Amino acid sequence: MIRIFALVAALFCVVPAIAQTLPADLDKANAIVIDTTKGRIVIKLRTDIAPQHAERIKQLAREGFYNNVPFHRVMDGFMAQTGDGQNFNGTGGSKYPNLKQEFSNVPFKRGIVGMARRGDSVDSANSQFFIMFADGSSLNGQYTVIGEVVSGMDVVDKLKKASAGSASGTVTDPDKMVKVQVASDIK
Repeated sequence: MIRIFALVAALFCVVPAIAQTLPADLDKANAIVIDTTKGRIVIKLRTDIAPQHAERIKQLAREGFYNNVPFHRVMDGFMAQTGDGQNFNGTGGSKYPNLKQEFSNVPFKRGIVGMARRGDSVDSANSQFFIMFADGSSLNGQYTVIGEVVSGMDVVDKLKKASAGSASGTVTDPDKMVKVQVASDIK
């Protein structure tokens, strides 16, 4: 009964998001739309600086890999991480090989989307990504910038954060990406 209520509540939150229009100047072929339990986030993918990473994100979105995936690591004042459609806890990737880094001179600031990777291996990005809450200059030149939020930073701000004492940023009962689509695929 509780699961049914949770599903109905999640759908109730998504319906208003689906009705939202996309930014007029958006290149829909190179943007993803993330309908979350808190509302809609629209990300312009930077195919000019990270073409392989942008293609991977679109490929996984089209396969439904990101649907119902949690924002497993959300650190207030830093970033919100998601994209583990394999294990749903930040330890997994996709069935595809890891990607070679595509570093750029685009700075990590509020709204920038970057690819997560494993430890010190710069060529280990796969499916996970993060959205910056604030400037993070320590990440500049260390992680691949794949895009920027063009609509919905207010939604990102509403995501459930890890408790203040959580050094890892792991969230208990996290918000989710209910549905992720390439904008041009939305009917």
